[in-house]
Amino acid sequence: MRLTGQGLGCVRGGRSIFSGLDFEVPAGHALAVTGINGAGKSSLLRILAGLLPAAGGAITLDGGEADLTLSEQAHYLGHRDALKPSLTVLENLDFWRGFLGGEVFDAATSLEKVGLGHTAHLPAAFLSAGQRRRLSIARLLAVKRPVWLLDEPTSALDVSGQTMIAGVMADHLRGGGIILAATHVPLSAMTQQLRIGGDA
Repeated sequence: MRLTGQGLGCVRGGRSIFSGLDFEVPAGHALAVTGINGAGKSSLLRILAGLLPAAGGAITLDGGEADLTLSEQAHYLGHRDALKPSLTVLENLDFWRGFLGGEVFDAATSLEKVGLGHTAHLPAAFLSAGQRRRLSIARLLAVKRPVWLLDEPTSALDVSGQTMIAGVMADHLRGGGIILAATHVPLSAMTQQLRIGGDA
């Protein structure tokens, strides 16, 4: 499997954010997307996730499911943790497992892997910011998708949480997955770097 972007461009509010962007990420590799604030890191991930239209260029996923779009084969982890405060931690994860479909894994096991097993029956409203981030990461583990698009994945995580996400990412890569992560924090799982705009 190989994810490729050729000549990608992004326009927001009538302003060109970036253009002519090229990258290639083979299976088992991760690409760190770096750059100054406002350079377009999040916009690139949102384009790949199908949430924004590209202003030019082409995106291909060779070796994926031919009848599925990239967004149907990718997990997108954005700045905001998508959860319902009134649902329990387990109910939130069960919702995403049903919504995303595909090959699903045991929800309780996914929660244990991110250190939230003890919170399964608590309303998500009771979670700290770091725990909410862990719940979002559990979604990556609960449904199998080969491409992970991660926007500041360590946001709100303490040191143990940062170690956990690094391990989760490394496991995904060992299984032949692909990761693109917009990050200001060096992550051991990153094998390549794409810099957008000026210095990070």
